Order: sequence, then C-alpha cells, then structure tokens
Amino acid sequence: MSQLLHQILLEQAEKTPAASALGAKSDWFDYAAVSNQVRSVAAGLQSLGLNRHERVAIYLPKLPAAVFSFFGVTAAGGVMVPVNPVLKAPQVLHILKDCNVRVLITNKGRYKQLREHLSECHDLRQVVLVDELESDQASNVYSWADFIGDASEWHTPASIDMDMAAILYTSGSTGKPKGVVLSHRNMVTGAHSVAEYLENTSSDRLLCVLPFSFDYGFSQLTTAFSVGASCYLLEYLLPGDIIKAVTAQKITGLALVPPVWVQLADMKWPEASGDSIRYFTNSGGAMPTVTLDSLKERMVNAAPYLMYGLTEAFRSSYLPPSEVDTRPTSMGKAIPNAELMVINEAGEACQPNEQGELVHRGSLVAMGYWNDTERTAERFKPAPLTIAEIPTPELAVWSGDLVTQDEEGYLYFVGRKDDMIKTSGYRVSPSELEEVIYSSGLAVEVAAIGVKHLRLGQAVVLVVVPQNSAEFDEKVFKKYCQQQLPAYMVPAKIISQQSLARNPNGKIDRKALTQKYSDLFAD
Repeated sequence: MSQLLHQILLEQAEKTPAASALGAKSDWFDYAAVSNQVRSVAAGLQSLGLNRHERVAIYLPKLPAAVFSFFGVTAAGGVMVPVNPVLKAPQVLHILKDCNVRVLITNKGRYKQLREHLSECHDLRQVVLVDELESDQASNVYSWADFIGDASEWHTPASIDMDMAAILYTSGSTGKPKGVVLSHRNMVTGAHSVAEYLENTSSDRLLCVLPFSFDYGFSQLTTAFSVGASCYLLEYLLPGDIIKAVTAQKITGLALVPPVWVQLADMKWPEASGDSIRYFTNSGGAMPTVTLDSLKERMVNAAPYLMYGLTEAFRSSYLPPSEVDTRPTSMGKAIPNAELMVINEAGEACQPNEQGELVHRGSLVAMGYWNDTERTAERFKPAPLTIAEIPTPELAVWSGDLVTQDEEGYLYFVGRKDDMIKTSGYRVSPSELEEVIYSSGLAVEVAAIGVKHLRLGQAVVLVVVPQNSAEFDEKVFKKYCQQQLPAYMVPAKIISQQSLARNPNGKIDRKALTQKYSDLFAD
C-alpha cells in the first residue's frame, strides 16, 4: 500500500505511541506527542487557508518545531520547502520568490534579517515565528502559540503519493539554486530503501547533524520514522560536540559528509565513546582512505557504508561494508528499488571500465525542477535502453557525473561533466558565486573554481581581475563574500591576475585555471 510522507510518522504513532521518536537538548518526545504536534501544525495551516500544493518554507535551525512543521505541511496538503539555516538573506529571498512561498515558518532573529525585503515576495501571506513576537509586529505575523491549531480539527487532504511533498534547493551548474520537486512516493520509497540496506530497526537512534534542506540530512528523519527508531537533533559548534552527543545519547547511526569525518578522524576520542555506533555513513563526496581507516579504529563496532546520491534522485548507490576493505574507492551498486546505468555519448551501455554518464531510473527519480522546463529537459530525459513498444517514455535522471563500472558491476566516480564545485558536502555554482562578485563592483572579471583540498573535498577559489590591481586587497573581497554568502560558499583563497585565460570560443577557461592552481592546497 502506498504512503504519504507524513503517514510514515502518523502510522508509526498508532503502532508504538509511547516509543521515543525525537530528542533535542534535554527534551524527548514520544511518537504520540510528535504525531499530535504534526496534526496541530497541519490544523493551523489549514485554518490559515493553505490550499493543496501551496508551498510553506521552514527557515529554522534543528528544533523540534522544524520537524513538526515539515510533516505538518504535507499533512495539511501543502509542499514543504526546508531552507538551510546557514543561508543569508539574499539566498533565502531567492527561494521564497522562486517557488512562490505562501507561508514562512521561522524565528525572530531570522525574520529580522528578511523583514524589510519580504514585500518583494508577492505570494507570501503569513509568517509564523516559533519564538516570541515583538510589540510592533505586523498583522500577518503569528506566534507559534497563536498559530498551532487543535489536532482534532485537522482534516485529511485529498492527496495521493504522486503529489508534491517537498522542494529542495540545490545549486546548478549555471545561475541561482534550483528547486528539486520531490513527490511523496520519492521520499517514502527512499526512506524504505535506505532503511532496508542499513538494516534499521526500532532500537536504532540516529544523530541528526546535517541540514534538513540537504536530502541526505532529511533522510535521517524519514529513515528512522519508517521503522519506529528515534532521532536526536544536534546543532554543533565544534566537532567534539558530535562525539559528546554520540556518547550521551547512545547513538547507533551516524551520517556525515567528508569534511566533518576528516575532522573527527583527527581528534582523540574518549575511551568507548564510539562503541554504541552500529553503522556510519558517508555521502556528498569521496572519503579519504586514511580517514576511513582512522574512523574504523574509533568506532570498533560500526559498519561503514559509503554512499553516493544526488538530490534529483535522493540516493543512488551504496557500498556494502563487506566490500569496503577490498574496494574503498567504489561508490558501490544501486540501492534497493533503483537501477543505475553507465551510458556513453552514443546512448549505449558502456563496457566494463569504459567511462560514461551515470543514469538513474526508478521511483526515486524526482518530478523535475520547479518552474524550469529548460533545465528539467536537460537533466530529466527518457531512460536509455527501454522497451521501444511502450509509447510513453520513462524519465530518468542523467546525473552529469562521469563514472566507470568494473566487471562485477561496482561503480567508481571519475568527475563532473560541468564546472560544479563540490565543497563541504555542498554543490556550489561557479556562475552564482561570480555574479555576487560582479555585483560588488570590485572586479572587472572573475572566475570561481574548485581546487582539491583534503578536508573540504574541493576548496572554493576566486581568480579575479580587480578594478584597481594596485589596490587589490584580498580581505576586502572576503569581507564582502562573508556578508553576502553562506560560510560554505566563501572562498578559501582569492587570487589577483592581470587577465584570465580564455578558450578558443573566448569564454573564461576555468579548466585551465583549475589546472594552474591545482597544487594550491597540496601542503
């Protein structure tokens, strides 16, 4: 039987109402309490007049109210839009305007950063603050207490599993971030698929470290709730905070990205602090072999799962723990209920060890990019090697990632077909970053590139032709970037040149610049 996203949680609450579901700081909520909160949020949204398929943005750190809101939105028939809490006002406003957000759920501090520009968001009608209001608050701004409704007044919307459930924003190779539209079926299938190969059970406790705007981060909630497990929410300042939470909460499953794993591998862990961990997972980039070896020494009871995925298809492949020692650089094979193909430029299946583009087909394939038919057509195309007699083509995700596949079917990442920068687990669009620098008036020309970096995967580097070369000051550029960009997009290095290399078509040659500075962080 098909499920809607919120039904994963609500149905589990019917089975095990007293079981722990969600923790934050010193508070714990059982499944019955979380279910009641989700219904209350849904009733509140319905009382505001939220219509089916309308978008609700949640711009919050890892708070229980954020989780209640995610599932409450879909229970009300709406579409949730998780917004990364590290984003600054320009990026948040782009998201609010781009997907015509109807309701914004945030806190007072973040609202203050956005308030003077919210009039530009013509579809935004209400703002809900999870903390207290100010005396001069606008009439369309509600406190959490005034917003949430009576759970018993929630009415089930007329939704099916092919309806939209979420829009997750991710950087593309050109322009501003684009919204990946995910259906209930996408997200529920993903939850069950991941829980299957991780062998999750109700006794698991997962630590939620990654942003919920990141599909890998949100997956921790859905995977846990699909089997009646529990999640603990963590906002950390230092890597050591993660180790402390693992120990204090007896965490059994830990999901992180390579830069954080590298930091943890370099630290001294208190004795037995990692003993509760049954498994740990990596995605968002390759994990260095030396880091993996170090982590296995610190988490002696844990099975490592090396994974690969993209927001457009949620999760694609994993390497079973039994294969990690023999093929540690592999992306593994397809997850349950997905098929992965390696296709050459002729549209044919590649031979073993032949380089081609990774293509993902199955029920995890997203619905496309919000309000962007051109980019959707570029990435979501008919699946290759399908049965010609079926008149309606099945769409697959053409990942843009170049891979090879060995004789036994294991996949290996080679590189990107475009210029995307992969840093700290995030995808960064060079053109989006360049646009910010051009708007500053500090540079005549600019090129953003990714340079290999042990901790970050790739470090963001800007190569600029300043307006005045004699007065170039890297600190001035960095300060502007810090004011306009989230931390993960701020360049690690800004380099001044008299001119930028160009290809035969006259375009800035990022590949030549990347090669020139490839050893910038070699030490």
